[in-house]
Amino acid sequence: MSEFIKIYPENPNPREINKVVKVLRKGGLIIYPTDTVYGLGCDITNTKALEKIAWIKGVKLAKANWSFICADLSNMSDYVRQIDTATFKILKRALPGPYTFILPGNNSLPKAFKNKKTVGIRVPDNSIARTLVEALGNPIVSTSIRDEDTLLEYTTDPELIFEKWKNLVDIVIDGGYGDNVASTVIDLSQDEPIIVREGKGSLDVL
Repeated sequence: MSEFIKIYPENPNPREINKVVKVLRKGGLIIYPTDTVYGLGCDITNTKALEKIAWIKGVKLAKANWSFICADLSNMSDYVRQIDTATFKILKRALPGPYTFILPGNNSLPKAFKNKKTVGIRVPDNSIARTLVEALGNPIVSTSIRDEDTLLEYTTDPELIFEKWKNLVDIVIDGGYGDNVASTVIDLSQDEPIIVREGKGSLDVL
């Protein structure tokens, strides 16, 4: 059964953060807060953990479209091809914030994502998520745990999330109530920005 850990977003406790990072490094799965809905995540470099998330979500790993949670823009450049000035300005305006940007991937993508031409990048405005990535040293692959068949509370109340997910993941982080609106998804891999999904993030950044 998983562990339920309280972490305060105003001042994430380094001891608790390190406990979560140890689990991620061993291939564990976590549920953690972002600036939108709670996310299910693992270390981007751990193929076994990625396969487990794919199994939970009922998708083939090669076809999964998950976000890479990064700590900042420099973190992001590890996996994204050189981007032009206009694209960089949009990212600078919007991040950290409730957006997922689809960008062209580079040759450094982990093995599980080698066949991907694009990747979804997130830099959430949530100190718990960003501190975890910083401590881990590389991005966390993330997918939202919003479930269309369940009551809305499952996506916002950490205790209810824990009840539902405790047998599937190693740690559920209680970082306070989550939001129930997903991120705005914008494709910046083409000549012009394409709005894939309008969510919490305003389109004024474009």
